[in-house]
Amino acid sequence: MRTDEFDYDLPATFIAQRPAEPRDSARLMILDRASGELRHTFFSKLPGLLHPGDALVVNETRVLPARLAAHKMPSGGKVELLLLRRLEPQTWEALVGGRGVKAGARLSVENGPEANVLGELTGARRIVRFAQPISALLDQIGEMPLPPYIHEPLSHPDDYQTVFASLPGSAAAPTAGLHFTPGLLERIETSGVRIVKVVLHVGLDTFQPVTEADPRRHAIHTEWCRVSPEAALAVNQAKAAGRRVVAVGTTTTRTLETAGSQLVEGQALAAYEGASDLYILPGHRFKVVDALITNFHLPRSTLLMMVSAFADRERILAAYETAKRMGYRFYSFGDAMLIL
Repeated sequence: MRTDEFDYDLPATFIAQRPAEPRDSARLMILDRASGELRHTFFSKLPGLLHPGDALVVNETRVLPARLAAHKMPSGGKVELLLLRRLEPQTWEALVGGRGVKAGARLSVENGPEANVLGELTGARRIVRFAQPISALLDQIGEMPLPPYIHEPLSHPDDYQTVFASLPGSAAAPTAGLHFTPGLLERIETSGVRIVKVVLHVGLDTFQPVTEADPRRHAIHTEWCRVSPEAALAVNQAKAAGRRVVAVGTTTTRTLETAGSQLVEGQALAAYEGASDLYILPGHRFKVVDALITNFHLPRSTLLMMVSAFADRERILAAYETAKRMGYRFYSFGDAMLIL
């Protein structure tokens, strides 16, 4: 297996800069894993593609407005903090942009409290302690951390939140969920499909390309996730009825497959809460997920490798070429794919 086998060319004009309006007007490509057949429709038609009794599983994480402007004290040099993970009420793991921000540095956050850099992690990651708990202040002093390929400002901060986002903790949105509207969710439930909620707080590493020649040597990121007892029960009921577990996004897939990683044939899914360092590459045997709704992913990314594990690399890359020929929009605000 080679990383360059998951590469493809994408001109920048294909990268969506804004979400579709309305959200469910995005295009939807349907890929049949067994035959390789492709069909084309719109996301608003999703209820007709699901079956009564299916479990549609979504990630209810909420993106933190965690990009903070700061200055070094006393020099005044500019610093940018991107909060990645709260360790304690006042202490965070953060990605720090700025020169010479080492352990012991003192920072003044614009419109916020002072902070001290307690320690240095790999690369630009630092452990930062604020003078007071900062979570409640983020809506006033923070900005939404958009992916590096989105260059246009948001019309509204909620453009980068799913309609079911409720539990703050992510540095990035679970973007397959951005296509849903309240009305679409209502039609899905009315059709007899059960909407099930899990949580995975998305880290920025989700956007990092794999730089190792062999993707198996790539250091996969760790994220916190939870499958509640109620969610596990709903998944098990769908399975027992011969219905499908339809994962909305790679983050939901990672969560469900982490919880189900130790399952043996015929065993029920159990609740799970904790870290996920599951790295899904071609050859992975999916134990929980039967169908996947996902966006079109970056070349050489672990997300492209995951969907290739689910649907075969050659079929995925061929589908991407078809998407380009037909003018689909790519990445976070782009169009969607349903893999059956």
